[in-house]
Amino acid sequence: QVQLVESGGGLVQAGGSLRLSCAASEITFGFNVMGWFRQAPGKQRELVAAISSGGTITYADSVKGRFTITRDSGKATVYLHMNSLNPEDTAVYYCNFQRSGYFYWGQGTQVTVSS
Repeated sequence: QVQLVESGGGLVQAGGSLRLSCAASEITFGFNVMGWFRQAPGKQRELVAAISSGGTITYADSVKGRFTITRDSGKATVYLHMNSLNPEDTAVYYCNFQRSGYFYWGQGTQVTVSS
């Protein structure tokens, strides 16, 4: 059982920046994917960004050019650097870890962007 601990959410003004962190409870091995999803009130959870253990990165179109995902594989930690935030980015952000068909979720961290 992989446990994920998130940090870094908060309240920021439009145009501002935040960095989210997510640490896995164990050193990952084998092919895996770590990433971030978000869920706004009344909306479905959606992929924001993901990075595989091989370094392949995926971004949602809505965050391309503004968000950057990085990963410290040695520490099983993934970061989401969010710039040029706008109110549409307001949501609960969830860290996700996938390996061998298993999905694990963090508890979620609130990001609120004020206009």
